[in-house]
Amino acid sequence: MILTTMCYMQHHGKTLMLHRIKKENDINAGKWIGVGGKFNIGESAEECMKREIFEETGFVAHSLKLHGFVCFPGLYHGQDEGMFIYTCDDFSGELHDCNEGVLQWIKDDEISRLPMWEGDYHFFEWIRDSHFHSAKIVYENDKVIEYKEECY
Repeated sequence: MILTTMCYMQHHGKTLMLHRIKKENDINAGKWIGVGGKFNIGESAEECMKREIFEETGFVAHSLKLHGFVCFPGLYHGQDEGMFIYTCDDFSGELHDCNEGVLQWIKDDEISRLPMWEGDYHFFEWIRDSHFHSAKIVYENDKVIEYKEECY
């Protein structure tokens, strides 16, 4: 299983989203996603998330909130992907350009109109409640064919 992280940076009713339009051969091409990426060897989920936030945005995350874990069977070039879903509203630094796409602060009430992975819309429901979520999302041709979730 490939382990990854995803964070939605939040500030004054807006969320920082990444429009993936720069990277070649990108599984996320054209979609809006949070910031994040794959674990490096020996990293914890929090270390990975903080490193990815800094690399992609220039921000230093001072604290993170973990909302859940999701498994995507077979999604990452035939391999399973496991993703930790975070938010961060405590950070410092200056936003810089990202080589994977365009970063943009989006009003929270406008996020549902963005073209995202179908399953990602659930993550914003997770963010609004106080539970920990564990999910399995199965895709076929970029469409969700199975969604299972547990709430704790």
